[in-house]
Amino acid sequence: MYIKLLLFSLVLCTIKASYPRHVVGTLYSSNGGVWGDWHEPRFCPTGQFAIGYSLKIERKQGTRGDDTSLNAIKLLCGTKNHRSNHGFAVTSGYGPWGDYSGIMKCGYTFFLTAFSLQVERSQGRGDDTAANYVRFRCKALTWSWPGYEIGGHGFWGDFGGWSTCPHGTAICGLRTKIEAPIRGDDTALNDVIFYCCK
Repeated sequence: MYIKLLLFSLVLCTIKASYPRHVVGTLYSSNGGVWGDWHEPRFCPTGQFAIGYSLKIERKQGTRGDDTSLNAIKLLCGTKNHRSNHGFAVTSGYGPWGDYSGIMKCGYTFFLTAFSLQVERSQGRGDDTAANYVRFRCKALTWSWPGYEIGGHGFWGDFGGWSTCPHGTAICGLRTKIEAPIRGDDTALNDVIFYCCK
């Protein structure tokens, strides 16, 4: 009986640690890649939201190399009122290749509220890269206009549709789908889910 109670308590603690925020919306891509496994969700601290991001991208490997492109997404967190972040950032799973780009940030009092994922479809016998880039929209939580885009584009693939947080909320966490190294045609990051909080 004691062991069952202990296991139940551990499961509850794990669930609470994985979802420390009150999530009011979940954003999915319309075109995510098919390879890999979902990693644990990660969240900004309570009272903070995503104010910027950095992408881990592998450079082009040339005609004989194996390209993976996007390997990780890191969210920079900041407070709702004062925008202080103390350098706090969160990331879910990540691939081993590439380097982080410089941080892209929303303007003062703006937060990440929508995203669109650039994904290369399956290349058959060719070199697959899956997800290549993610772009975001920034806006103030109290405004009804759609906001403005930040970010650029990756090497290959097309952007899917926009997925947007409910009004008055912003992105506060993420979960990534990563293909582990297979010593063949690697793809690294394939898909991402973002969470919206109030």
